[in-house]
Amino acid sequence: MTLARKAMADKVMVVGIDGLDPRLAKKNMDAGRMPNLQKLVEVGACREDMVMLGAQPTVTPPMWTTLATGAYPCTHGITCFLGQSHESLDSTVYNLDSRNCKAEQLWNVTAEAGLKTLVWHWPGSAWPPSSDSPNLYVVDGTSPSAVCVSTCTMDKEKILVADVKVDGVTFKAKAAADSKIPCVIEDLKTDTLTLDATAITHTTEATRNIILTHADGEGAISDMPFDVVMSGIKPAKGWGNAPEGAKEFTILHSGGLIRRPALILQNEQGIYDHVEIYKSKKEDAPMAVLQNGVFTPDIYDEAIKNDEKYRVNRNMRILELAEDGNHLRMWISSGMNMDDDSLWYPKRIFKEVTENVGYLQPGCYTGGADKRLIRDCMGANWEHSGEWTANAIHHLIEKEGIQVVFSQFHNVDLQSHMIAKYLKNGHGEMTGKDYQEMLDAVYVQTDEYIGRYMDLLDKGWTLIVTSDHGLVCPEFEPPLICDPSGVNAGLMGKLGFTVLKKDENGNPIKEIDWEHTKAVQIRGNHIWINLKGRNETGIVDPEDKYEVEEEIMTALYGYKHPESGKRCIALALRNKDALLLGMGGPECGDILVWIAEGYNYDHCDSLSTTYGHATTSTSPIFIGAGKGFKPGYTDRVIREVDFAPTMAALLGTRMPAQCEGAPVYQILAEEF
Repeated sequence: MTLARKAMADKVMVVGIDGLDPRLAKKNMDAGRMPNLQKLVEVGACREDMVMLGAQPTVTPPMWTTLATGAYPCTHGITCFLGQSHESLDSTVYNLDSRNCKAEQLWNVTAEAGLKTLVWHWPGSAWPPSSDSPNLYVVDGTSPSAVCVSTCTMDKEKILVADVKVDGVTFKAKAAADSKIPCVIEDLKTDTLTLDATAITHTTEATRNIILTHADGEGAISDMPFDVVMSGIKPAKGWGNAPEGAKEFTILHSGGLIRRPALILQNEQGIYDHVEIYKSKKEDAPMAVLQNGVFTPDIYDEAIKNDEKYRVNRNMRILELAEDGNHLRMWISSGMNMDDDSLWYPKRIFKEVTENVGYLQPGCYTGGADKRLIRDCMGANWEHSGEWTANAIHHLIEKEGIQVVFSQFHNVDLQSHMIAKYLKNGHGEMTGKDYQEMLDAVYVQTDEYIGRYMDLLDKGWTLIVTSDHGLVCPEFEPPLICDPSGVNAGLMGKLGFTVLKKDENGNPIKEIDWEHTKAVQIRGNHIWINLKGRNETGIVDPEDKYEVEEEIMTALYGYKHPESGKRCIALALRNKDALLLGMGGPECGDILVWIAEGYNYDHCDSLSTTYGHATTSTSPIFIGAGKGFKPGYTDRVIREVDFAPTMAALLGTRMPAQCEGAPVYQILAEEF
């Protein structure tokens, strides 16, 4: 295949940042906290507010797929974070799989046109690779968070507390509240992810999650489950070379299957200020040295999972260390497999990156109401991950002669999930202002990440900064509907359309009473009628379907929020009418529903034009700078569906086969 038209740009880099909100970015840019973004705006093209008109639904896999294909979800078929099980109305299936995508991705077009193309951790129909072109390079795409976190997480992150008052060593699994969180996938079987792109099938078994409270779904994302190790502290004994005054404690990994002895040591002033970790007391040299309060990355060790031992990479930080050495609190990241190349294509680039840049970086989901965990652990972990990511991409550009890069970095989204819902009222001992300051720091971190690619602009590359959606802070308590992680039985139960079975005391249990259930609301926006003939559990006659839909939509619009006394549903549309918003079709429910502005949890449940408290919004961002873009152009609405065709115009390739958008002609340097 040859180029279809004259290219306006030789090399294009997409700096995709999940969850990057143009309103918050503009606020921080105007305050002088995002100088790299400011430079791109000054030399590039974007709307004055940097907003890209987003598509629906405002959640990761569908929107990154829309960005890649130029097609709406009704066309490409990825209609929420999770997919709808075709076997049962109350079940969902894994959805970050290119074999579920019915539209052609632009990177296949560019690679087959002769352009060396790197797709880096793009969580929207990128893996497995769907072209066998030798010009295509793909790294992961199976989970939005950290690179290869879905297959390489061998040991979960944890908190260690050591104290002289503790007797022995204990391991407490999932000390925080457990929940089903759609933004983290850590147990994906790699044998389901082959390079066979011919069959569009689901890659994992269906799962059920009945949501009765916010803690059953995304509401618990700021309280992610993590393990806790409790260890006693005592004078060092049995060591070959422990210095005088040294104290010892024990670290447990892999649920207690791996023990690592550690020393708490003094400085020259006699203050205990650092820790040395050893493989055993017989070793002469430590595996790692941790200074108090210093983030320490790339600690190589082992983990055991499913009775197999793996080499892993971890990051750690001492959070508290008493000057007398009698108390210690530290954070330990998850352990990432150092040898798994299953999500790298071609596989040789895994070795190229790990040997020249470093090993895979862990994700971090610890935070919630603890400022130190948010700032000093999660924030520092993402900062180091950003450095590793940029270095890896730069290395592959130079080594492989890459000309087109589609990249995604997930720091804003995951940190915002820990922060955004507290921006108004705060949480624990922290105020809303505290959380706003922490979120501003995330945007400063993001600007530094963008800055790692500014050298490409000076080398003649075209840079595009974009996102899939933003996140909002609600003004009111969100209604129990539209959570993307399962069946929302709250509001639908209150309105009488979804009925749950009850225990012997008359309390509802998490099991649907299908004989009395007219409809279920599952995933972010989908309501399915429990229809006879179509669904095994069906009770609604097909001839009554229209009236039942009308009944449901009328009830939703009529529901008044208990706090405000006003409606909290923005829109409810029949499947055929949802085509107006790019939804509808066989992968969508019979009714599509969105929550009104002010009542949204964070994203997915909202329209893409929604605003929230503290300058938040769900809109994505777009800025293009460099060859092919008209500097300073701001007078044009740029739609998410137009992203791929605009890139195709820049690179001189044909449009993806199912593309429904069009090039944003006015921002391009050359006229068509």
